[in-house]
Amino acid sequence: MAVNVDTVYKTVLLILNKEQRGYMTPDEFNKIGTQVQREIFERYFEDLNQQVRIPQTDMEYADRVAITDEKIAEFKTELAATYVAGTPNKFTVPSDLYRLGSATYQPTGSTPLEIQRIGRAEYYNINKSKLTTPTTTYPLYLYEDNQLIVYPNSITTGEVICQYVKKPTDIRWGYSVGSVGQYTYDSTTYGVNLINNGGDLTDSITTNPTGITQDGTYTGLTTTVSPAGGTGTQFSAEVLGGTVTSVTVTTQGSGYNVGDILTVDANQFTLPPTGAPPAPADDLEVTLQAADLNGGSTYGSTDFGLHNSEQVEVILNILLYSGIVIRDPQIIQTASALIQKEEANEKS
Repeated sequence: MAVNVDTVYKTVLLILNKEQRGYMTPDEFNKIGTQVQREIFERYFEDLNQQVRIPQTDMEYADRVAITDEKIAEFKTELAATYVAGTPNKFTVPSDLYRLGSATYQPTGSTPLEIQRIGRAEYYNINKSKLTTPTTTYPLYLYEDNQLIVYPNSITTGEVICQYVKKPTDIRWGYSVGSVGQYTYDSTTYGVNLINNGGDLTDSITTNPTGITQDGTYTGLTTTVSPAGGTGTQFSAEVLGGTVTSVTVTTQGSGYNVGDILTVDANQFTLPPTGAPPAPADDLEVTLQAADLNGGSTYGSTDFGLHNSEQVEVILNILLYSGIVIRDPQIIQTASALIQKEEANEKS
């Protein structure tokens, strides 16, 4: 379970503001939070190496090796390696790989087989004898240049699966700017091609219907997209003087790109019952700009991927960095002392 990015940011601001020590902007927080997460994550592997050399208790919830491995488990995953076209046996590892655990050969309908990892010198010796030459029953691989070189060559596309620890995703406290300039947290999970939740698309209107017979607010307006790809977005629209004066996103949908044209059929601006005034002449069309998507705006959030037990550690480390940013040595000293005390307790 992840550490909520909004909880951490608001706690950091509360501590800083309590003594009027300064302010950390969302952009500063996002960069520092990402750095802190990476530091804590990379420390897990050294902690695990240290703990396996120390006798452990068999009491439940007190085994430090198991506890550290549980924290790493937040990042354990598996994904198929990508076959490199034009090569007999090369596969590119997943782009988010941090440390490779194992690789398996998994032909369709068969039980997965673990592929043995070897070095190049070892491979040359193994391949000299017919008795030890790799087969589909006993496959081997070299790991070089972010690629798996798998033997025998008959193992091809989609048959090699990587089990690995993935890199943490950069954290993001997403927000919109309110009417008086305040930052309002956007809890929607960040996606580069996701339309901004509650975003104002008025400036992106490219075709505005005229002759709408009744002014007011129209909600639940469904859209179609050209070219095909994105789906699910709904709008609400304000109509004044027979034309649309503002468009707001009420349902984000997914899968959109800059330049996509979202169309609201003109018939959605007519009134029931049957026989009401005719629909306006044109459909409402909105052409998406970069600022309308999460990737080109401040909308969308990404929580810390760390185990939820790390919330205190995250906050203390961010405070340590914040003391450097706002040049307050007292914050640095206090946060450093608390961090050292906590680390000493965990490793003693």
